[in-house]
Amino acid sequence: MGDSEGTAATPQRLTGVLVAASLGMFMVQIDFFALNLALPQMAEDLDVSITDLQWVISGYMLALAAFLIPGGRLGDTYGRRRMLIVGVAIFAGASTVCAAAPSAGVIIPFRVLQGVGAAIMFPLCVAIVSNAFPADRQARAIGNVYGLSALATAIGPFFGGFFTEALSWRGIFLINIPVGALTIAMLLYAVRESRDETVPRHLDWAGLLSVALGIGLVTFAVDRGEDWGWLGADTLAAFLAGLVLLVAFVAVEKRVRWPLVDLSLFRNRPYVVVTAMGTLANIAFVSTTLASTIYLQQVRGFSAIEAGAIYLVASGMIAFTGPLSGRLGERFTVSHVIPISMGVGAAGLVVVALDLGLAVFGGGYGLGWSIVSVGTQQVVPTAKAGAASGVTLALVIGLGGLGVAITAALIEGLSASGSPEGGVIEDILLVIAASSAALGFLLDAVDRRLKPRPA
Repeated sequence: MGDSEGTAATPQRLTGVLVAASLGMFMVQIDFFALNLALPQMAEDLDVSITDLQWVISGYMLALAAFLIPGGRLGDTYGRRRMLIVGVAIFAGASTVCAAAPSAGVIIPFRVLQGVGAAIMFPLCVAIVSNAFPADRQARAIGNVYGLSALATAIGPFFGGFFTEALSWRGIFLINIPVGALTIAMLLYAVRESRDETVPRHLDWAGLLSVALGIGLVTFAVDRGEDWGWLGADTLAAFLAGLVLLVAFVAVEKRVRWPLVDLSLFRNRPYVVVTAMGTLANIAFVSTTLASTIYLQQVRGFSAIEAGAIYLVASGMIAFTGPLSGRLGERFTVSHVIPISMGVGAAGLVVVALDLGLAVFGGGYGLGWSIVSVGTQQVVPTAKAGAASGVTLALVIGLGGLGVAITAALIEGLSASGSPEGGVIEDILLVIAASSAALGFLLDAVDRRLKPRPA
């Protein structure tokens, strides 16, 4: 069963569910995008180098990647509303400490704790919407949540710049306190408790530790690869140790009675295909975001604020495609929509005037990113909504981070070898466009040629 209380939700409560989920996603998104612009001022105020303070971002991302899968499963096991409230409380509470932090030694561990809170919030914001809405309205509801939360992507850099220049970077953290309180109030008012009634309230600790440490080590190796050397002993050791733990995780999940992740999820072909396509779309999106922001500032000569204003074209389209993804998910097969959206995104990348092409790029890849949650939630049982969302987001976000690291290394390595930086970035954008579109359409073609799916 999905809804433990078993009562139909009123329109007012359904609206409340959307507001609660959107607020939670918005809070996580705006915090991340706003904080990037505040790092230089934070480093100066805390009397540390910006390199050392980079762990404010890296530590957060490590924790987020490592705990997305456990975060979704915790909600399915102990109650989605209960665990979402815990996640919001962790995130807002850690934000309070960060706002008052006297040193980098305080702020960095609490940013890691914020990442844990965000990892619980991300999949469960999707899961409570899946659980509350009937099947015929579920896709549109999830799309609306992604559309509203995507506004944070658009205004985040300006929000961070405003607080940093006009007030203080500490305000970026303080704003999470009232937003977190409002989110918890809406959760208590509108969201009915739900969990996976087919499993006991027992947590697979061996699976949790192995998957969290495994993903954490792989992500750590990618994060440090540029400094340690991609083929350096430390990088390879961390990467291989992470892979060993992930193999151990699969072995554990096959043996325990109540696994953290039901491996039958990966025998669900529609789920696997949509997740793979969404991962490709997100890798292309985040890698291009990095490359295009460097291009706008270092090649085209725009200031950071000007580049941010130009990039609003792309982020604004992402906000538009969130609700659109829900409507398309209701009418069309999601695994057929994503390759088309990736083709549109790729077309944006080959537009010669990059600042104009960003609108097409943002619309195409933004749709591919937002509709993946619509598609995967349509093809898994409602009882497994949290775990499925956690696995999807772990793959989409984790491999997206790997794509960013590879793109950064390519730009630095090829530019250092003597090629003009502008030409290097343009070549990389073309490769991303061609490869992502080709792989997306290839996955769709293979999926269509396989045997018909069971109803």
